[in-house]
Amino acid sequence: MSSTFHVRGGRPLDGEITVRGAKNLVSKAMVAALLGNGPSILRSVPDIRDVQIVSRLLSIHGVKIERDIDSGTIHLDPSNVEKAHVADIDAHAGSSRIPILFCGPLLHRLGEAIIPDLGGCRVGDRPINYHLDVLRQFGAVVDKREFGIYITAPNGLQGTKIHLEYPSVGTTEQVLLTAVRAKGVTELTNAAVEPEIEDLISVLQKMGAIISLQTDRTITIEGVDELGGYEHVALPDRIEAASWACAALVTKGSVFVRGAQQKPMATFLNTFRKVGGGMDITEAGIRFYHPGTPLRAIAVETDVHPGLMTDWQQPLVVALTQADGISIVHETVYENRLGFTCALNDMGAHIQVYRECLGGSSCRFGRSNYNHSAVISGPKTLQGSDITVPDLRGGFSYLIAALGAEGVSTIRGIDLIDRGYESFREKLTALGADFWENGRQEHDLAAQGAAAR
Repeated sequence: MSSTFHVRGGRPLDGEITVRGAKNLVSKAMVAALLGNGPSILRSVPDIRDVQIVSRLLSIHGVKIERDIDSGTIHLDPSNVEKAHVADIDAHAGSSRIPILFCGPLLHRLGEAIIPDLGGCRVGDRPINYHLDVLRQFGAVVDKREFGIYITAPNGLQGTKIHLEYPSVGTTEQVLLTAVRAKGVTELTNAAVEPEIEDLISVLQKMGAIISLQTDRTITIEGVDELGGYEHVALPDRIEAASWACAALVTKGSVFVRGAQQKPMATFLNTFRKVGGGMDITEAGIRFYHPGTPLRAIAVETDVHPGLMTDWQQPLVVALTQADGISIVHETVYENRLGFTCALNDMGAHIQVYRECLGGSSCRFGRSNYNHSAVISGPKTLQGSDITVPDLRGGFSYLIAALGAEGVSTIRGIDLIDRGYESFREKLTALGADFWENGRQEHDLAAQGAAAR
């Protein structure tokens, strides 16, 4: 499939789409199945590239996978877990960092784990080191080899006390997946408590784990000798839901997101309403719409849950280019997440980025040379442009900008969006967007056919 998209903007998105399970939970729940001595069933699984990658990695480790894409159901049978060749792991992982989270379960099941390609462009040193430090605290032995990293646990894994300097989601997941079958008790302080973490805890508890989550970000895990399988419905993807909400604002449209839930999106919903967006919250989902009146500028900062999620920031910035006045966005989770604004400025936005902490409290990047605050002046009319997708969330944000812009935009590298947005082409079609690939203007042709009938 072509990785180049052409979008003719200026058409309000109108209609209904459905979001299924959260990308940031589904892949981890699939890895968790490795820990069980029986089969597991995961429902509401989206058809995204990350699911395909994890399925292949589990398969080469001997897990039997049966997947029904239409119903979003996946069966995982880990009865015959086996060692995989490092070349196969490397080939199937691609740019994904999921193999890091295989380590704890594989150490319990096989006594060893392999992470290929350490220090290469695909896996940065810093995130790897956090995970390796955690595994060492459980008693794992980490050896650097020519092919990457070889990890063993000659004396088994032991419960331990771990304090995170920053409540990292990935490191919290590593602790959970490792501690549930370690001997003794593990206490994790300053843990991440995102809804996806809570849902992963629910999965592990269904398998037989003993995990308690306190209000002070402390998670206590009592290790057990064995775990069974699980049957679980993944929580909906709150990032995708918010992305479509911002698309509704930018295009002055109305999008009903079936499956969107209020509770995990509460902070976003408050922000959306402050900007001036309209919403109707129902049991079935949430309708997001432009109110027909000018949007309002705001000052916000991202933070770990229950703060404003960093993955909501990029689509929100696009919406703020259409707000009346000066908006300030202070990014406190990732130091380099505002680079995508350069392309928005090329489209006619007026966004300035700063190293200082603006619009809120000081953060850990305040004394560093990172542009992590943005000042957005609006409203500005966006113009179609030639854009290259930098990453998953930035890519969908560019798509939102193109949908709201005047004229035609060409977006290159659009296939990156497939990593986390299920069937986004079909959803664009359902909402009436005007786009085409491979030089074929699909929606114009469809419209001509409908007129002829």
